[in-house]
Amino acid sequence: MYNKTKILGELLLIKSLLFLILPIFIFANSVSLQILGSGGPEFSQRASSSYLIWVDGKARALIDVGGGAFLRFTQSGAKIEDLKFIALTHLHIDHSADLPAFMKAGFFSKRVKPLPIIGTISRGDFPNISDYLQRLFGAKGAYAYMQDILTTQSDSFELKPIMFDQGFNSKNFGNITVGAVGVTHGKIPAIAYCINIGGKKIVFGGDTSASSNNLIKLAQGADYLVVHHAITQESGRFAKLLHATPKRIGEVARQANVKNLILSHRMKRTYGSEDKTLREIRENFKGNIVWAEDLLTIPIP
Repeated sequence: MYNKTKILGELLLIKSLLFLILPIFIFANSVSLQILGSGGPEFSQRASSSYLIWVDGKARALIDVGGGAFLRFTQSGAKIEDLKFIALTHLHIDHSADLPAFMKAGFFSKRVKPLPIIGTISRGDFPNISDYLQRLFGAKGAYAYMQDILTTQSDSFELKPIMFDQGFNSKNFGNITVGAVGVTHGKIPAIAYCINIGGKKIVFGGDTSASSNNLIKLAQGADYLVVHHAITQESGRFAKLLHATPKRIGEVARQANVKNLILSHRMKRTYGSEDKTLREIRENFKGNIVWAEDLLTIPIP
């Protein structure tokens, strides 16, 4: 004869265990970072800056779309239908030039839902993200023949500009939280992004001298911090107003307590200095360092 009290107790125990375990299955996404473009604004074998975040086998976030990103995106097997957003760190050509190519190809895709394009404010010669899209696709834009892409009556899908100011910002896109903050890149309005998925944190510093502490604050405890190795320690004053030196990269990574550091945006003036760069970074940062290569995919455990 069954002991009803014992059976009831076992059922309650199972229910309690399921309650504890179920969130793991709900939130334990498979996440990986893929480098689409590891180069800069020069003629080289590398595409310009561009990065993909994959979640459960689908490309969900695209950060920057420099020259060559369009081809690398195709080579990666990603689909524009799966993207939750495209985020631009700033509007230099080597970070944004392929956007029209993505939109034209998107016309021939199955995507119908709006596509958010995240960017920042205007300053000097640089428009804000909304005006930038108007200058590309608006009635008087360079590609005015596609102006419907800025409307709900688009023949393909609508582009939705989302503007972050230079302060700390955040916005949710389903299970992805995007954090952002302004960073110093000379006089150019630029922002760094923090992508958080189920507690996994990936930060894209973009082009910055890191002269302020904003990137350090944004990247606290990040699993991966992608920084741009565009100059050497001996580069000139103007270059240092735009980009972080190896020693400063090491300081940022240490103070932010990041687990892994990825060196991307590799410009020709840094070629051959890799060993020296590593020594200079390791004066401050002792964690794992990865050299970015086009199409390199890194699982985020």
